[in-house]
This record gives sequence, C-alpha cells and structure tokens, in this order.
Amino acid sequence: MKLDFSPTPPYARTRLPAFPGWLAALGPGIVWMALAQGSGELIWWPYLMAKYGLGFLWLLVPACLLQFPVTFEIGRYTALTGESIWRGFVRLHPIFGFVLWILMLVSFLWFGAFASAGGTAIAELTGWPAGLAARERSLFWAVFTILVFAFALITRKKTYSLIERVMWFVAISTVFGLAVSCLNPEVRPVWKEFTRAIFIPAPLARAWDPADLDKLLTALTFAGLGGFWTLFYSYWILGKGIGCCGAAPGVPAEGGPALAETGRKWRNFLAADAGIGIVGNILTTLMMCLLAYAILHPKGLMPDGWTLAVEQSRFFELTWGNAGRALFLLISAAFLADTWLSTADAVAQVHIEMIRHYFFRGEPYNHRAWYRAMIVLITLITGATMLTAQPGRLIILSALIGFIGTVFFTFALLVLIHGPLKRALPGPLKPGRAAFAFLTLSALAYMALAVAYLAQDR
Repeated sequence: MKLDFSPTPPYARTRLPAFPGWLAALGPGIVWMALAQGSGELIWWPYLMAKYGLGFLWLLVPACLLQFPVTFEIGRYTALTGESIWRGFVRLHPIFGFVLWILMLVSFLWFGAFASAGGTAIAELTGWPAGLAARERSLFWAVFTILVFAFALITRKKTYSLIERVMWFVAISTVFGLAVSCLNPEVRPVWKEFTRAIFIPAPLARAWDPADLDKLLTALTFAGLGGFWTLFYSYWILGKGIGCCGAAPGVPAEGGPALAETGRKWRNFLAADAGIGIVGNILTTLMMCLLAYAILHPKGLMPDGWTLAVEQSRFFELTWGNAGRALFLLISAAFLADTWLSTADAVAQVHIEMIRHYFFRGEPYNHRAWYRAMIVLITLITGATMLTAQPGRLIILSALIGFIGTVFFTFALLVLIHGPLKRALPGPLKPGRAAFAFLTLSALAYMALAVAYLAQDR
C-alpha cells in the first residue's frame, strides 16, 4: 500500500440536467438545519445567554450569515461537477487534500460526544437504569443510541433518504415547540430588550470569564454547522442528485441559451436551499437564546457537564408542564443523537473516498462492503472516545480542531471555485465577482477569529 499523490485527471464533460422542481430537489438544506441544531443552538448559545445575559447576542446573526457563501459554494461545486468537495480539494493539490483529510480524521475522533450529550436528555427523561450515577446512565443511553443508528446505516441501501426523513422530523418539531414556548406570558416581557440586543450590543450581565473563551469560539464558529461539518453539505447534494450529481460526473458542456436558463434555475435553488439551512438555523437559535435568557438566566442555571441537555427542558415545561419537559428532552435527545447519525454517514463517505483515492486508486471495490466496515470502525472509535470526558469538553475539542480546518478550507474553496472550476465551466455558469467578494469576506472573518483567539489565549 503506497500513497499516490499523482494529479487527478481533468474534469470530464457532461450534460446539466433540467431542474426537476422545488419539491423534488428540496432536502439538503433541511438536513443542514437539523444537524446544526445539535451543538451551538442547543448548548453553547443557551449557555452564553444564561451566564452573560444578552451581551453576546449581537454576534449571532453575523456568525450565521458568514456560513452562507461557504455553504453555497460547496453546493455549487458539487452540483456542477458531480463530485464531492473533497475531490475538489484534492484537485487543488493532492498533498493539501491529504493534510486536510488527516485534520478532519483527528477532529471527528470525538463526535460520539453528541450521542453522550443526547444521552443526558434520555437519562433525565427515563431515570433508568436506576441505581446508576448521571454519567453512567447518560453513557448507557449514548451507547444504545449509537448502536441503533449504526444498525440502521449498515442495513439500509440508501442512507441519505433515512437521514433526510429523520432531519425533517427533528427540524419541524423543534421549530414548532420553540415557537409556542416563546409565546408564553412569562417570556413576552423580555421580547423588546431581546430584539434590541440582536442589533445593538448589550452589556455583559457578569464579568467575562477567560475559561469561557473556547465556548464562545465554538458558539461563533458553529453558529450553524461550522468546521468540517459544513463540507458534508456536498454529500447531501450528491445523495439528493442535485445538478450534475444525477448524471455522469463532470462539468457541463457548452449549451447556449438553454444552458444559461437551466443554470439559473439550479443556482436559484442552491441559494434557496442553503438559505433554508442558514435562516432556519438563525430563527431556531434566536428562539433558544430568548428562552435561555427569559428562563435560565434569572435562575442562574447553565447547561454544562452531565446536564448538558437537561436545563433547557424548562423551555417546554413552562408552557406544557411535565409533559412539555418530557417532550423537550425527547427532541433534544433526537437532534443530538441525529448528529451522530448524519456525521457517521458523512465521515464514512469521506474516508472511503480519500482512502481509495490515495491508496487504492483505480482498483475495483465493493462500496457497500467498505461502507459497512467503516461504520463499524467509526462506531467502535466514537464509542471509546466518548468515555474519556464529559461531552461538553469533547465537543469543544472537536470544534477547536475543526476551526483550524475551517480557516484552511475556506481559503482553499475560494481558490478552487474561482480558479480550476471557473476555468472549466462554460460562460453562463462561471461564478461572478459578487460570489468572490462574499466568499472572501467569510474567509477573512474566520481568519480574524482565529487570530483573535490565539491572541487572547496567550
């Protein structure tokens, strides 16, 4: 087995399929939104609101909007080439793609922490197994959840459809429950000051604790998906068959006015689909923050440690009593556990693609057999690493490694989209100056966050 750093063959030429309609194409943005609800939205932004009041709220919307150009361009690349964004990074430079892959591999050693965070909700909901401490009970449910989802991934032929169905349920039920809770009479008195703080910075409710720097950085970077999770949008585009993903891999050939019109429809769809993920995520996170400020902050309650998804159950309890509390714990467990489901699937796809490219290029293989083996391996690794610390610390560790990757791959995406891809595309499909400007802004913003973090950390 030898590393192969030889260049990737040039793009093939293919046909850009006609746009099938919104209902047929919609889906990846919903998966994006539901997956994003599993960390910053449920955990770190409520933590910041509960501890510091409205002082950091004005950063939320800009942090979320930074991800739109990145997500859109990832979708554009895959839709117009029929290949994953990881293959694009390899095209940019084989060694860069390899180093970025290794960084991602390290980052996702700990993503079982999302299952253990979901386990805290199920443990609180059931109180079973009796006689165990909170940590052991949470880990029991985390292991059980991982095994159930791993079995589902191994036994299904088309995993994307399973993931999309789960994510639709999680996204709709969460938004509905939060919206009703925000209308509660006990929450309404803070609406005005909360709305003002979205646009105008408010003072911190207490002195800044430097120990929370990692949590603040995680909340900002993962206000949405963030880190390597953002790149998974490429695999959902592939799974749904968007654009050239429904044809033979390659970039569209010249096609005159018809190509321009078809390209415009796909471009509008990608903007809307990415927008659903971003805007839906903003609304969800804002509602979480409102409830945390109105309910947790006055009581001095903060989600942390082995109660990471427990304190927030008061959001629904305020409106529906014990039944609401149980419902919130159930939903919390669902969208923390579904983070493991969708992440395990995407991580497996990335590893299979990169291992084959660098070590077994051109050799025949059985994708289903490789996928099953990879899911088993991921299950064993994440099951072991989630035992090493409480979930919050592991999520932060994964986020910080992912943040380093974000800075690198955002600049790489800028070069890829406006370099090799732009040169290969026919005129009507080439990205324009506005796309370049917005993606550059996101790249510079992530670099500034990294510099600020390193300066403060000293």
